[in-house]
Amino acid sequence: MRHLIPAKIDKKTKMNIKRVEKDPGYLWGIFNHKCSRCRTGNMFQDKSSYKLKSFMKMNESCPCCGQRMEIETGFYYGTGYVSYAITVAFSVSTFVAWYIIIGMSLNDSRVFWWMGTNAVLMILLQPWFMRLSRAIWLSFFVKYNPDWRSESSDKINN
Repeated sequence: MRHLIPAKIDKKTKMNIKRVEKDPGYLWGIFNHKCSRCRTGNMFQDKSSYKLKSFMKMNESCPCCGQRMEIETGFYYGTGYVSYAITVAFSVSTFVAWYIIIGMSLNDSRVFWWMGTNAVLMILLQPWFMRLSRAIWLSFFVKYNPDWRSESSDKINN
């Protein structure tokens, strides 16, 4: 393989070659709402989670590999459970962080300050949590295929 790369190559090109050879990671694909099969195509039509009129509009199929996003009717009903688990994990982590950094006491109002801060953060992050839960749910059923370029999309859509 070394003989295929020219002897004189700049640093930027070397970095691009390494980036192409490296498969995108599972967590990167999930947190960036990428297709579970190829981890390159966007699941949603809008990149922003905060265009509230269209933040949940999904592509019918992946623009890169052709994987259908809604495998069957009602496929995403299970995302409610995933979203619930995400919000509980977020609340527990903010509680632990608040307890370590600020402390908790029943003698003052620190618990109520945490509850208010946590509620505001969860309201602000809810659109992102909803998208994240869909990405996680799809990844449960559609596994990453590093050879997705060589397989036809007809095989996966039927």
